Amino acid sequence: MARNYFHLHLVSDATGETLIAVSRAAAAQYESVSAIEHVYPLVRSEAQLARVLAEIESSPGVVLYTLVEAEWSERLESFCQEIGCPCLSVLNPVLSLFQSYLGQAAAPRPGAQHVLNAEYFRRIDAMNYTLMHDDGQLGGDLENADIILVGISRTSKTPTSIYLANRGIKTANVPLVPNVPLPPEIEQLKKPLVVGLVASAERIVQIRQNRLLSMKADDETPYVDPAAVADEIAQSRKLCARKGWPVIDVTRRSIEETAAAILDLLRDHRMKFIAT
Repeated sequence: MARNYFHLHLVSDATGETLIAVSRAAAAQYESVSAIEHVYPLVRSEAQLARVLAEIESSPGVVLYTLVEAEWSERLESFCQEIGCPCLSVLNPVLSLFQSYLGQAAAPRPGAQHVLNAEYFRRIDAMNYTLMHDDGQLGGDLENADIILVGISRTSKTPTSIYLANRGIKTANVPLVPNVPLPPEIEQLKKPLVVGLVASAERIVQIRQNRLLSMKADDETPYVDPAAVADEIAQSRKLCARKGWPVIDVTRRSIEETAAAILDLLRDHRMKFIAT
C-alpha cells in the first residue's frame, strides 16, 4: 500500500504535549497516511509567531494550535485562511463546553497544566521510586509502592512501570527467575497491588533472541529455549494463582493498554483496601 504524507503544524504557547497526543491519536486512524510533524512549542513572542507563519507558508498543511492569547489565535487563523490551510484550536471546543457548564469564562494561562503543584511533585516522587526499584533493586521498602509488577524476563515490566510512574503511581517491578526465590517481604505486603505480567512463549522467545543478538551473546541457552520459556510462564501463572494476584497477558497489548488495565485493577484494590 502506497503511503501518502502531509505536513502537520502544531503551534503551542506551552510544551505542545497536548497537540502531539491529540494529533497522533487522530493520525493513527489512517493506515496509509503519515504526518510530517512541525512542532512549535513555547510560542510567546511576535518574532516566534512570525517564524511559525513563515514555515507554514513554505510547507502548507494542517495547522493545530493551543494559543490562549486571542490576538495571536486570530492572526494565525486569518493567515491560514489566506493561504488555504485548515486551522483548528484544539482546546476551544473543550473550553466552550466548560464555560457553558460552569457559567464562567476561562482565565488565559499558557502552560497552566504544567505548574509546579503537588501533582507535579507526586509524579517526580513516583518516578524516583520506580527507577530505584526497577528489576528487583532496593527491595527493602516494597510496602511503599502503589503497584508491584512481577513477571519473567521480557514481559514489559520496566516500560510499564515507567509509564505508570509518569502517571504518579509508585511502581516496583520484581523479576521471576527460575530457582530464585522472591523477596520474603512480598509475602506480607498489604497496601500495594501485585500484578503478574505474562506473554506467549513465542513472543518471549522472539524478544529474548533479539536481545541476545544485539548483545552478540550465545543463543544456546535455556533463556531462549521454547520449552524452558513455556515452563517459566506456566510457573509464573501458578505462582500468581496461588497468591491470588491478578494476571495480565501483554502479548498483544501496548504499554498504554497494559497500564490502563492495571489502573482499573488498582482502583478496585484501593476500594477494597479502604473498606477493610
